[in-house]
Amino acid sequence: MIERVRGLLRMAEDPSVTDAESQAFTAKAAELMTRHAIVEAEARAQRGEAAEDVTRLDFPVSGVGGHGKARVKALAAIASAYGCQSAVRGNSSANTDRMLIIVGTVTALDSLRVLLPSITMQMEASARFTAREHVTGLRELRNYERSTLASERSRFYRSFIRAYGSAVAERIREFRARLAADEPEQSGTDTTADPTSTTGAKSGAELVLREDVDRVQEDFERRFPQLRPTRPERTHHRAGYRAGYIRGRRAELGMETAVSRGTSNSLVDGD
Repeated sequence: MIERVRGLLRMAEDPSVTDAESQAFTAKAAELMTRHAIVEAEARAQRGEAAEDVTRLDFPVSGVGGHGKARVKALAAIASAYGCQSAVRGNSSANTDRMLIIVGTVTALDSLRVLLPSITMQMEASARFTAREHVTGLRELRNYERSTLASERSRFYRSFIRAYGSAVAERIREFRARLAADEPEQSGTDTTADPTSTTGAKSGAELVLREDVDRVQEDFERRFPQLRPTRPERTHHRAGYRAGYIRGRRAELGMETAVSRGTSNSLVDGD
């Protein structure tokens, strides 16, 4: 399964494929890993085995161009869609790298370890291309000063990245919810025996996901008992955000559902 995922990501990163094809390959990889993780978790539960460990992944995030905060926001949203919690060290406005600390189950972090580098590369390539097109269009309209165009590009770029991450996270979250809702009851018990039961009719996948989220939350709070929320991003470019969101939702993936907006749980370590 991992080799299939890596093969899909290699195709997604191929410069000869279209943007829509690249996103389709990436989303299929995310779908495979999500489905595999849920099936494995259900199997462990049916065998009476303990739930898998909760641990952490330290993922470096580039600050090049002063866009580090936007990148952290995008990647933290994707981690949240996998049921993880995240904190970040060194999240300043400088061009320096920072560290995104992601807490989650072993399987979820394995998925993110494979997917995040590829998603980051695609997100940056798409942001560069779209921001360049936007600035070129402005330059043709009137004679803007170079500093004005540079500022416009920066605002567009940051908003694009945040929206791209948010859109990718929505799609992952929607697929996980659909997978949980569609998964048939595996226990073989009569779910109509107790009409007062609120869990009997729930699928095994839904219960596994809910339990994992609770365990990750508890572990995260133990690791980071004192955190302060990130400050809201002051830079917002409507056209950039819209372009990033469209790019993040564009490809036909076979898992289309109504958009359900969610928020990431990105926090700043106060140490």
